[in-house]
Parts: sequence; structure tokens; C-alpha cells
Amino acid sequence: MAKRERQKRSSRQARQKKRAELEAAHEASAGSSTGTDKSTSPAKASEKKPAKEEKKPGRIRSYFAAVRAEMHRVVWPSRQELRNYTVAVTVFLVIFGVCIWLVDTGVVALLVGFTGLRG
Repeated sequence: MAKRERQKRSSRQARQKKRAELEAAHEASAGSSTGTDKSTSPAKASEKKPAKEEKKPGRIRSYFAAVRAEMHRVVWPSRQELRNYTVAVTVFLVIFGVCIWLVDTGVVALLVGFTGLRG
């Protein structure tokens, strides 16, 4: 798990470095443009426009993206573990079912004994 985190961190740092280099190169090319007034240059105007058109992901899309990311983190049981868990749950259901049946039978016997309804 630690190796995966290191790989994520190093790839994140590489992307950040590449992004910084691209921004520096872009600013250098924008600084060497022929226009003296940089705020009215057509390159700057077209640069700002796509940023305004970006849409944030919707709530449903972000929800499913989060679900997908979480499902990648899930550690699924092996076939043998799943079989063991299934047997354990089935045994406990049978045991608790018998216990509830015994308590129910006892309560009914007490009620019959006190009230004499079945007789």
C-alpha cells in the first residue's frame, strides 16, 4: 500500500512540475507578444473565455465518481473467506431462531397457564 501511495505522490509531483513548466512557457510567449497593452490582446481574451465556460460536475456525477473511487479501495474477501462467513451467519441464524422459538413457546405456555384460554 505504501508503494502505491509513493507512486501516486510522485506522479502527482510530476504532473505539477509539467503544469508549472507549461504555464511558464505560456507566460513567456504571452510576454513576448507584439501588443503593448496585454489586457486587450486577443490571446488574453480568448484565454479567459474557456475558463468561464467550464462546468462543475453535477451532484449525481460526482456521487458516482466517489462511489467508483471507493469501490476500488474495497478489499473483497476470497472465496474461502466468503464461504466461512456464509456458514457462520447461517449457523447463528439457526441458533437465534431456535432461541426465539423457545422463548415464544415459553411465553405462550405461561399465558395459557395463567389465563386458561386453551383448554
